[in-house]
Amino acid sequence: MKKLVAAALTGALFVSSLGFNVFAADDEKTIKVAASATPHAEILEQVKPILEKEGYDLEVTVFNDYVQPNEVVESGDFDANYFQHIPYLNSFNEEKGTHLVNAGGIHYEPFGIYPGTKKSLDDIADGDSIAVPNDTTNEARALLLLQDNGIITLKDGAGLEATKNDIVDNPYNIDIVELEAAQVARVVNETAYVVLNGNYALEAGFSVGKDALAYEKSDSEAAKTYVNVIAVKEGNENDEGIKALVAALKSDEIKEYINNTYDGAVIPFEESEDTEETTEAE
Repeated sequence: MKKLVAAALTGALFVSSLGFNVFAADDEKTIKVAASATPHAEILEQVKPILEKEGYDLEVTVFNDYVQPNEVVESGDFDANYFQHIPYLNSFNEEKGTHLVNAGGIHYEPFGIYPGTKKSLDDIADGDSIAVPNDTTNEARALLLLQDNGIITLKDGAGLEATKNDIVDNPYNIDIVELEAAQVARVVNETAYVVLNGNYALEAGFSVGKDALAYEKSDSEAAKTYVNVIAVKEGNENDEGIKALVAALKSDEIKEYINNTYDGAVIPFEESEDTEETTEAE
């Protein structure tokens, strides 16, 4: 009788252990991602069939704030999030003491130069005015874009902290009009050009793809800096599921979806050799 009981217990333990292992294996094939609704969750929905073919179940939960998505990844309740750029990720880690890292850059939302009273950059003339956002980050991006298009030159090293005081060459004597970001689009009838980020351009009725006279390229300093990333807890960036997620998001199929859906307001981020070398160095 004792042998039968022992055998039964052994069998029960084996079944329990087997059941646990099966559950664990299934759990490892589920990738839980916290995301903002647009465009992040929309893009992730397109990724689900790609991951299903590789045996992964992608669960996407939409969050309406910029705090909880990081907290749930830090706690381990979620595997990753997709909503933020690197400067925000870094400042969140510093402020909250979290340990989140970039597992892969996916897209950026470009700044563009849009027509005001002038419809082409070829028409720029001495004394023209150009409206830009007045907050530190957005003004620097606007000025860098103007520099990239030969309109001004900034002092060396100004980078993403540049202000109009850092302009060292202004061949057209451009008047830089600094306004609160949401107000820039309202002066299209008063300035030669306006420089807008993607969401304000869309709100103003501009098509990024059709109306922008110039916009940030994927190899620009701003695009590399403000690329939206898949963020994970440090140590999980090489997890097979995370690598599969990033690969799917960077696939030609998803790039095509982004390009066809967002009319230039969202652009797939392309890793340059410089970016890869920087990432490896970090």
